Amino acid sequence: MDNLRTKRIYDYLKKHETCSFAELMRHFGVSSATIHRYAEELAKRDAVTRVRGGLAFNRAEAPREDSSAYLDRVVTNRKEKIAAARKALSVIGEGDIVFLDSSTTVYELALMLRDASISHLTIVTNSVSIIQNFRKFPSHYVLIGLGGSYDPNLNSILGRETTEQLSHMNITKAFVSAFGVDDRNVTTNHERQAELLRDVLSSADKRYLIVDTTKFRRRGLYKIAAKGAFDTIFSNRPIVT
Repeated sequence: MDNLRTKRIYDYLKKHETCSFAELMRHFGVSSATIHRYAEELAKRDAVTRVRGGLAFNRAEAPREDSSAYLDRVVTNRKEKIAAARKALSVIGEGDIVFLDSSTTVYELALMLRDASISHLTIVTNSVSIIQNFRKFPSHYVLIGLGGSYDPNLNSILGRETTEQLSHMNITKAFVSAFGVDDRNVTTNHERQAELLRDVLSSADKRYLIVDTTKFRRRGLYKIAAKGAFDTIFSNRPIVT
């Protein structure tokens, strides 16, 4: 999937509100099958709504204007993120209390949980995307959306209130992603995010990292944890140590 074209279609719909498939095909010079594939990808993240013969921009679910960086991350390396998240899905089972962070990689795992055959699952998250779309999850799931301050660049809830809430919770499995993974450490470029994830990982029974292979051999500013602190690192390709 062409991530740049997906973003262009999103921006076009944002400007025009509603477009027919025929109009989108003419404007972007693609076939009917191709435009429907792009439409499916955008609809999965509630960026657009399917209407008769076309698409409508879903303004209620759109990120704020100052959070365009988050949307860029949603469509970047999505195929690789899905492959990594699919592996992580295999370790979630009945009765788990899982923490899902606000990364776009872990969001792919959340989308998979919508169709999982699990009867009893509790999701704790600071992800605004997951909270907004939880109405589409199975009704027997329990969601605990953490409170705190909204960060538009990460589309997440962070801060002292967030970590305070977490300190009272029992997390069986924590799933997080990162900006970089080098030989020793897992890192991010966001200080408050690093603080939150360190607290989550220190209290969770099991700790899982989900990253695509573009994250390896690069380093962010703030340390989340040592690479060896995770029970498993899931990636789209086998990890060479």
